[in-house]
Amino acid sequence: MRCSPRLRRGWKIEIGHARLLVIAFVTIASVAPAWAQLTPQRIPTPTMVNSTVSSGRALANLGSHFLERLGGQSGNGFNRMQRTNPDGGGASVLTEAPRYRTWFEGYGNTTTNGATGDFVGDSRRTWGGAAGIGARVAPGINIGLSVDQSRSAIDIPLALQSATIDLSQFAFMASVDSGAWTWASAVVHGLGNIDSRRDTGLGLATAGYNARLDGVLSEVSYYWSNGQGRIVPKAAFEYVRARTGSLQETGGLDPVAATDASVQRARVMIGAEAGHYWILDRKVLDVSAYGKLVDNVVQNFSDITVSLGAKRITLQGIGESRYGADAGASASLVLTRTARLYVNYDAKFRAAMQSHQGTFGVELKW
Repeated sequence: MRCSPRLRRGWKIEIGHARLLVIAFVTIASVAPAWAQLTPQRIPTPTMVNSTVSSGRALANLGSHFLERLGGQSGNGFNRMQRTNPDGGGASVLTEAPRYRTWFEGYGNTTTNGATGDFVGDSRRTWGGAAGIGARVAPGINIGLSVDQSRSAIDIPLALQSATIDLSQFAFMASVDSGAWTWASAVVHGLGNIDSRRDTGLGLATAGYNARLDGVLSEVSYYWSNGQGRIVPKAAFEYVRARTGSLQETGGLDPVAATDASVQRARVMIGAEAGHYWILDRKVLDVSAYGKLVDNVVQNFSDITVSLGAKRITLQGIGESRYGADAGASASLVLTRTARLYVNYDAKFRAAMQSHQGTFGVELKW
């Protein structure tokens, strides 16, 4: 049987298409290995974990803020005056009836860090509250317990990253008065969780990991008064160790993994507080200001290994400048023998960092 001319033309066309497909397959198979060698493989970059570096720095600073507030609760000039001169104007120590006290605080903090090395800089906002209870266990000896709960929102726009830190801190503090001298100390332990987000261009890469911190503060001050004014020179030592857990991103393009990291910092602070109080209609209004120089004598950072598939890089954390300055002011109003309101402003200045914090609190005694 003979095929029609139309059918023979159809077979020729199909055979031609098949030949083209075979040639294309052979060409791709031969070229693919060479193309794979010419195409660069994806590798992680340091900016991919800027949020981890930022979170480690933020943890250390949150621990420092709490320690220094506790130091102020234990040994600042006005609290010292209240312990030894509760009614102002030369009242006897023997008239000090309240033995216990409790306080409640709310605060807000803004911090900005400039670019350093592979870190592109960030901004941080923190809101939190603290509560504590203290007791005079013997003449001149005071102890206390305190808890702090905060949430920090970190924004790193140049790296398309952000993070939140939920942190709980627990503290013990003590002070000893001996004449004009006061020794105050505080110990802090913190537990928290960090959630990070990174815009990869094809969705968000997210991760959740834990955080831990420990810190200690020891401060010595000398209370010198002249009438209703005072000058209180101070010297303090502070140590903080913060750790962030390992992380594994999910979602987005090229999710990365990173090992845990730690930050250790020891600093010495020297400064003074100056204050004055007035007695107004059986109420005591006190205002003060302080300044201190800061020397970060030790700053240690563990390496962070970042992995993207089989590719890895290792980088180191970034700390503060060695030298800096802290300053602040406070106002306090003693409403009754057992109730006091106060507001504080605290600022920290480093070469590539500025921090500003406002605190409002109430203290009750019985």
